[in-house]
Amino acid sequence: MTSGERPGTRRRRERMVELLGAGDISVHDLAAEFDVSLSTVRRDLATLAALGRITRTYGGALDPRAAERSWHDKARERRPEKDAIARAAAALVRPGDVVLLDAGTTVARLAHELRARTDLTVVTNGLSTLVELADAEVEVVVLGGRLRRPNESLLGTRTDQALRRLTPDLAFLGVDGLDPHRGINCPDPEQAALKETMAECARAAWVLADDSKLGGGGGFPYWAAVPAGTGLITDGGEGRRAAFRDAGWPVRTAGEDGDAGESGRGDAGRG
Repeated sequence: MTSGERPGTRRRRERMVELLGAGDISVHDLAAEFDVSLSTVRRDLATLAALGRITRTYGGALDPRAAERSWHDKARERRPEKDAIARAAAALVRPGDVVLLDAGTTVARLAHELRARTDLTVVTNGLSTLVELADAEVEVVVLGGRLRRPNESLLGTRTDQALRRLTPDLAFLGVDGLDPHRGINCPDPEQAALKETMAECARAAWVLADDSKLGGGGGFPYWAAVPAGTGLITDGGEGRRAAFRDAGWPVRTAGEDGDAGESGRGDAGRG
């Protein structure tokens, strides 16, 4: 915990983390468990959330395992898979395209794959993409807005307004979790709305998701519904890919037949 805590406070907060790890529990339940006031419990939860030990919800808290992790933590995971997905996505980009890149670690790997291109425009709200392309010759348009941590994205009214003035040729979206029927799982309702706008404004939209993201959510309460025809680029196993195909998603598989399981630009798009 933090230095300067009283031993009793430290023990109580450690025990809270244990109880929260066993399942959802309300503020009132925690107050009764430790015989303290509701304000004390709320202060404890705020401290634990600031330390990344838990994620707050209305009236209670979530298991620490469901907490939103930082961009840097996620960037270290499944790098070969993300690189293969990025290469498959890059193969869809044609000369002269206007490409919309969402925030996210896999999308950042796609930005890396596009660094050598001089024949396209990238529009993005992701700080990681800006870093990747800062010294490249790709034309870059930054969507303004408010910085959202920990996923290092820009969002808000200005971001939404800028998007509604665009019709990108391709949009590539990152996800924390993906369900073939509900769409993209998001930790924040504003983020969910932004992803919906990104998918809707592009001529063709693709979700980039490794196998660990498929078939369910990332444990978050919000969902972004994507338009019919939105595609998926993944390294996922056939069983998980089949669920998306059955639901009408065009699916490309990274690492098969080169960098993708289908030739050409793919079927994602709405004309």
